[in-house]
Amino acid sequence: MIVHKLFSIFLLLAMANAQGLMPDYYKLSCPDAEKIIKNITQQYVKHVPNFAPGLLRMIFHDCFVRGCDGSVLLNPTASNNQTEKTAIPNTTLRGFEIIDEIKSALEEYCPNVVSCADILALASRDAVTTIGGPYWEVPTGRKDGKISLASEANAFIPSPFADITTLKQNFEALGLTTKDLVVLSGSHTIGLGHCFIILRRLYNFTGQGDTDPALSPRYANWLKTRCKPDPNELKPFVFMDRITPKVFDEKYYTMVTQNRGLFQSDAALLNDPETKSYLELQVKTMGSTFHQDFAQSMTKMIQIGVLIGDQGQIRKNCGFVNL
Repeated sequence: MIVHKLFSIFLLLAMANAQGLMPDYYKLSCPDAEKIIKNITQQYVKHVPNFAPGLLRMIFHDCFVRGCDGSVLLNPTASNNQTEKTAIPNTTLRGFEIIDEIKSALEEYCPNVVSCADILALASRDAVTTIGGPYWEVPTGRKDGKISLASEANAFIPSPFADITTLKQNFEALGLTTKDLVVLSGSHTIGLGHCFIILRRLYNFTGQGDTDPALSPRYANWLKTRCKPDPNELKPFVFMDRITPKVFDEKYYTMVTQNRGLFQSDAALLNDPETKSYLELQVKTMGSTFHQDFAQSMTKMIQIGVLIGDQGQIRKNCGFVNL
């Protein structure tokens, strides 16, 4: 209850702060900022398309802890050796080098103007559009946070092992709806999942050497050919969407309705009338609304808990708080 009360207070502040964001915030102070961010992001993603889901996952993990303040970018230091980067859900994040290169370019072009939080918000959008995904507006003006705690990331980032009740609570605490939950879960249409996360589902679900019955037996058998219960296994990844793994489309929902959702949190979407209805709608409807819905949900998410004015700072280096 205490956690939810704290989040309620946090949410009220977040909603107020989001009103301080605006399109073209850097139009006068750094006119080419968004162009620089887009160009560098595109260079990376065109060379390695998997940076797109990497940056999308990074902004998601940033916004769910203290809001979209760039705190996920902070490196451990002697005084704070347990930042969000060191949290269990964040040890597999990728794309930090893209943010760092963008920041370096912007500091050369317009020093101490563009926040790391805005860079991440814009780069994650540009990465998705580069691979043919939806476009959404990114109002800017965020400031960077000074606090980053692994304990908060471990507590508040939705778990791949979560049931539907917990997932709905995670999203509701930040003002996101059940529809936002099922829509944003659709980001699993691209990218890779780590085998170590699903080994229990495959080999020891209840502690009796069994497989999660929520998994299609055929799919589970295929996963076992890729994910061995061996720490030396050389294939530690699988696509989250086997149908169209490199296309940002609604086929993830087909996977889930066929009991082929990779994570327990994917399968959990079948256990709620509203989320299940959305899954089935995207599978059955010609001309899916997924791109439009995803853009709307992302627009909401990237305005959670933003810092404006003197509430934060403009970091000179995205990995460190200014001295």
